[in-house]
Amino acid sequence: MTTDRGLLLVVSSPSGAGKTTLCRRLQREFPALAFSVSYTTRPPRTGERAGHDYHFVSPEKFSAMVSAGRFAEWAEVHGERYGTDREPLGLAVAGGRDVLFDVDWQGARALRAAFPIDTVLVFVLPPSLGELEGRLRGRGTDPPEIVARRLARAGSELSCFTSYDFLVINDEVERAYQELRAIYVAARCAQLRRAPFARVLAAQLEPPSAG
Repeated sequence: MTTDRGLLLVVSSPSGAGKTTLCRRLQREFPALAFSVSYTTRPPRTGERAGHDYHFVSPEKFSAMVSAGRFAEWAEVHGERYGTDREPLGLAVAGGRDVLFDVDWQGARALRAAFPIDTVLVFVLPPSLGELEGRLRGRGTDPPEIVARRLARAGSELSCFTSYDFLVINDEVERAYQELRAIYVAARCAQLRRAPFARVLAAQLEPPSAG
């Protein structure tokens, strides 16, 4: 399909609401949708690969990048810092390529400010706080104190949903995925992205100039 600009699809949610599962499925169906690889100061988890899951850097390196204005967005989450390099995003959008983000509300707000016409914001909601707690404790990847911290943070994160364009309630994975898929497909059909193709058609219909 002919597009003039790519889009930045931002998906946020409290930890445990299921956004990672939904995003990975969206990428499997749409392989051209590239995942944004953030910089972070936290250490790698088991199975994570540098340059694929995150760019792992020291706190000093991260601070230097902040001072140089390298990040389109950055934030501190659970005591660690995360940020998105600005330059690759500009190149992707200008080249008609789509980028997927898994960031919190602070990152979503910063990306919208940096790329206001190109950013589509989606917030994934859990069906209940009880279900959210069960998912966090059931996955067994974090110690109890981290789970408690994530649950405490969830309330403030949920209150930020009003700044998002779309809300997906993940009470059933298949239905939630179909909603996220529909949002992405519709966003790709926006007028501003189809404008070059439309202009070509319009030019072909214009009568030749007399002379």
